[in-house]
Amino acid sequence: MTRRTDAHPDMTRPGVGAPLFSTWRVGTPERQKETVEAIADTWESRPWPTEGLLGYYLYTGHDGTTLLHHSQWADEQAYEAFTKVHRQERVDEIDTAVPGIERVALERYRHYRSGTRPEAEPRVPGCIVIVDVEFEGPDPDRQRAWVDAVFEALESEPNQHPGGISAHFHLSTDGTKVLNYAEWESAQAHIDALSGPGNGVGSRTPQWERVQTYPGLKGSTVSRYSYALGLVPT
Repeated sequence: MTRRTDAHPDMTRPGVGAPLFSTWRVGTPERQKETVEAIADTWESRPWPTEGLLGYYLYTGHDGTTLLHHSQWADEQAYEAFTKVHRQERVDEIDTAVPGIERVALERYRHYRSGTRPEAEPRVPGCIVIVDVEFEGPDPDRQRAWVDAVFEALESEPNQHPGGISAHFHLSTDGTKVLNYAEWESAQAHIDALSGPGNGVGSRTPQWERVQTYPGLKGSTVSRYSYALGLVPT
């Protein structure tokens, strides 16, 4: 069966071959809450659909209008099998409970690199920051090189902000995007980091300038979310 969990997903979990991220636009904070509960009710009333799905997690956007979905699959074949057999009935039930949901995008990724601060006591993230980076055309080598450049900038950063917990970089399977799933102590900690002297969370260093002016970099967006729901098999 299906059960709820308060535990955040392990972004480096072994066996996750296909991490997927998608965004829904629902309109208001009230509808965000209603949609989360509709998803929970729909999933908890059914058996867990497949062993190939390791976990399904929901986040409410601080913009008051969006939901972020993160699902961890063993491989893309498991997701495709789910869509053929189980997905539509769940979508229909959710749409009946909360009409008018706009499903903006579903993106397929592969985990590439993670960085976590070594700490005596692990901290529970109070805010998830999603950084979406887009490049001009597909280039898997450029995706990896850009992420490596970010790590060089982080390692040389003279003013590490204490509110940052971890960063988990994913490469889109089409070769055009990078997604950073970053865990922060709180939204205010992230806001404070952005108010520093640099452009973003980093200082004005040559390493960060290289990241921000990387050849082929088209643009990026930053969005903050709160963890709302985790669903896992019993």
